[in-house]
Amino acid sequence: GHRRKNWKVRKFVLRDDPAYLHYYDPAGGEEPLGAIHLRGSVVSAVEDMPDSKKYDVDNILFEIITANEIHYYLQAASSAERTEWIRAIQAVSRTGK
Repeated sequence: GHRRKNWKVRKFVLRDDPAYLHYYDPAGGEEPLGAIHLRGSVVSAVEDMPDSKKYDVDNILFEIITANEIHYYLQAASSAERTEWIRAIQAVSRTGK
């Protein structure tokens, strides 16, 4: 599979109808760069990532696995923020349309 060698900063907007996590260039732009369909997805904290030794990412990574098994790794600004994102995405993945 594809391996990301660097992290890109993105602005995220979580929507529940339909259940998507849209991502945007933080420098601006009205149109999203892409979207992650969340209906039926699984989201969890990532505690150990082999390549993470290169980066200071302890306790701030999480993963979204979509219903069609695409894996997305995201990095929050803090452990508390990671927990908030995981809870919000879990709720939308269960109840969103």
